[in-house]
Amino acid sequence: AGNIVNIGSTAGISPRAGLTWYNASKGAVNLMSRSMAVELAPEKIRVNCIAPVAGDTPLLPTFMGEDTPEKREKFLATIPIGRFSLPEDIAAAAVYLASDEASLVTGVVLPVDGGRTI
Repeated sequence: AGNIVNIGSTAGISPRAGLTWYNASKGAVNLMSRSMAVELAPEKIRVNCIAPVAGDTPLLPTFMGEDTPEKREKFLATIPIGRFSLPEDIAAAAVYLASDEASLVTGVVLPVDGGRTI
């Protein structure tokens, strides 16, 4: 028994223009997680995936093209809650998915995205 928590992305659920290879790679992580869940379930190994929205990290300017207040505002406008993810948001989801409280949860791609993929 055990469990695996992968990190995909909202880009693998709802892609953004100009990021084709990133979108595709994250979509692969999302689907791989679901496939692994089916394959490993008989061994009592749960596999889930977290799909975070962009976080305010050093990679953010790459996603935006450049880091300006206007670009941040435009990017944030696509997130209904109106903020980027924080490491604590992703950690909390991972702790839940790895916990006994999620003992029947497998094959889930959990968006931690402030509503972006709705």
